Amino acid sequence: MARAGTGALRVETHSIDRIPDEERHGSPRGLFAVWFGANLQLTTVVTGALAPSLGLSIPWALLAIILGNLFGAVFMALHSAQGPRLGIPQMIQSRAQFGFYGAILPLLLVILMYVGFFASSGILAGEALAEPSSLSPDLSIAIVAVVCVVVTIFGYRLIHLLERTSSVLSAIAFCFLTVLILSSSNLGAVWHVGPFHGGKFLLMVAIAATWQISYAPYVADYSRYLPTRTSIASCFWWTYAGSVVASVWMMAFGALAVAIAPKALDQGLTAHLVGLAPSAVRWPLALAFVLGVIAVNVLNLYGAFMSFTTTATAIKPFAVSRGTRIVTLLVVGVAGTAVAIAGRLSFVTSYTDFILFLTYFLIPWTSINLVDFYFIRRERYDISAIFRPDGRYGAIAWRAVVPYLLGVAVEVPFTSTSFYTGPMVSHLGGADISWILGLIVSAGAYYLMMKPSLATESITMAGGPVLEDDSGRLR
Repeated sequence: MARAGTGALRVETHSIDRIPDEERHGSPRGLFAVWFGANLQLTTVVTGALAPSLGLSIPWALLAIILGNLFGAVFMALHSAQGPRLGIPQMIQSRAQFGFYGAILPLLLVILMYVGFFASSGILAGEALAEPSSLSPDLSIAIVAVVCVVVTIFGYRLIHLLERTSSVLSAIAFCFLTVLILSSSNLGAVWHVGPFHGGKFLLMVAIAATWQISYAPYVADYSRYLPTRTSIASCFWWTYAGSVVASVWMMAFGALAVAIAPKALDQGLTAHLVGLAPSAVRWPLALAFVLGVIAVNVLNLYGAFMSFTTTATAIKPFAVSRGTRIVTLLVVGVAGTAVAIAGRLSFVTSYTDFILFLTYFLIPWTSINLVDFYFIRRERYDISAIFRPDGRYGAIAWRAVVPYLLGVAVEVPFTSTSFYTGPMVSHLGGADISWILGLIVSAGAYYLMMKPSLATESITMAGGPVLEDDSGRLR
């Protein structure tokens, strides 16, 4: 953000362009609050609540939640470390792997992801706002969406301020509810190991891991203002800690809440949680829930804006003005709100399928991006070429597109959703291991296809990161 607009209530002036060194600020410690606050909310709770609904006992559910988050957060935190090095949004950096136009493929899928998560979270926020008030759920969804759009228009600084505030208030609310859940007289009845269902266990691991990986397409957007010399390790660990601690807590909380009250998920988990509290604190509790969802939905809107702008400027170059920012956010906000209202009554089934759908397309992208950054080009990129179709990264880089499509294709026989089950799933006891195969195959294929160019890359990019200054000159 320009020096003239350092306040949180000034509209951000940067979009997909590189953040100049003189405008870098902040500490990686701030990333903890961003990702702690983003995960300390109802959508994370619902994700964990899927574990007992799949038929897992609480001990196995908690183990799957912990393993999935520990594994998945590795990828999102590695993406976070890219922000200070490159100073550009996460998805535009994909042009270095997929090419100027080739990056549109993952970009379009990511935009769908943002709309889907915005809608899913919006449903829960609408229920939280409607529960203690006389507002209808649909109107409540719309009100929350308007607030999200307004916050996102201001951008980076206000979003960071919101995440810090939300992390504190949400932590207080969920500490209170966690005590209520743990002191429940029914807790002992559900705390038993029970039989081990390998397929269901791996499915829950995949859901928890995908929750973390779904942040990968925009996690660097919130670290790109940090000073260039910020260490990769500090970015990684502050991001990883904030996301894992909050996610494991919320998912474990959700699993326990539904195990104790099995009908809560189908009948409205938000209303159930608000109803646990004494009447005097239900309004503050509901507002904390709403704030938590707003905290994550502004991230979804911000990422959608970045991805849409990256796609649109590739098709037809134009200057990204304040008006462009407002119109884009309004369009995405309206689309997400419409999806939320339309899908509100079939939320649980739709949400489960949506989470799994993300796995099949995000895993190949994230593995290719990380292999490229850490093992192929090793943090050295020509930033100016990322913004040119005739640059060194080309228009369409088939060396990334082919491994990406191959990774998706390998996943298909092993997928398990309500609308399609691959032929290999039954041989694995119902387990969905598609995401593991997609990760390995796409990463391996990309590395092998890029290996012949390693010598050339190491020569032309020797000496560290290749960046451009505001005049467009390489330095």
